[in-house]
Amino acid sequence: MGKPVRMADIAERLDISVVSVSKALAGKPGVSEEMRAKIVTLAREMGYEGIRTAPVPGATGNVGVLVADRFFAENALYTSLYRALVLACGGEGLTCIIEIISPEAERTAVLPALVTGRKVDGLILLGNLERNYLQAVIAGGLPSLLLDFYIPGGGVDCVVSDNLDGGCALTEHLLAQGRREIGFVGSILATSSIMDRYLGYQRALRLAGLTPREEWLLEDRDEMGRFLPLTLPEELPEAFLCSCDEVAYNLVAVLRQMGKRVPEDVAVCGYDDFHFATLCQPSLTSYRVNVEQMAETAVSRIAARLRQEQAEPLTFKVSGRMVVRESSAVSQG
Repeated sequence: MGKPVRMADIAERLDISVVSVSKALAGKPGVSEEMRAKIVTLAREMGYEGIRTAPVPGATGNVGVLVADRFFAENALYTSLYRALVLACGGEGLTCIIEIISPEAERTAVLPALVTGRKVDGLILLGNLERNYLQAVIAGGLPSLLLDFYIPGGGVDCVVSDNLDGGCALTEHLLAQGRREIGFVGSILATSSIMDRYLGYQRALRLAGLTPREEWLLEDRDEMGRFLPLTLPEELPEAFLCSCDEVAYNLVAVLRQMGKRVPEDVAVCGYDDFHFATLCQPSLTSYRVNVEQMAETAVSRIAARLRQEQAEPLTFKVSGRMVVRESSAVSQG
């Protein structure tokens, strides 16, 4: 299947703005009837879905992005993901507005101003949020999508990286390097992403006939999502898979303080392939999350919801790829 046709593709063909295309396809004023007819005709020829002939009452053209403060503050990857969302929204003729949710608001399920003030037509919820808070937001009735996390059976669209595949691929890579004793650094109850990366790690080990050791499962963050100082077991494995690159970076520093060499004594893999992967010495083997594709998929889906297209809720998994660097090289003994 080819990529879905975007408003930006139609605008490029006609040498007009995406905003004009958006107005024409949504049945909004602001374009001549002659131009509207051209846009609608071309959209149909190109296979664009969801052409409307009448405006959605009260539509603002805005999409809200809600993210918990603890994740936006601690996860630099989300800055890149938000940027990708802004660009993808522009391609659909939409405006992207972010609101950061405080711990108190999340705990007490106080709805954000974007929702209570009806300042947006739909919502993208980024990173894990408390279940009660999510339920309160979704109950508000706005089309919603979960990005970078999911709730099994939650009845809402979700877009995630293929974390199970990533965790499995990295662990299989370590096994191929001759490492049989492999630990995992990550608080598996903190997010669905970490849990799935851990399940991928478990899958690879068990397929290799190995049983993960409980003492090599290390916590990396507290209940608020803040990173914890890493406490290593007395007996170290031959390698660690970490929940993200920043945790892997911190682990390398702790191992050095203990007099251990990376990768000679202990190999280390990160996840996300963001800044810390190349800042670290040695540079980190990691699994690159396809941020741009995740953002495009999320915006395409929420835009379809805003056009009131009917479809069953789906979870979209976006594949990434492994990037091998120095931190997982074969031990020279």
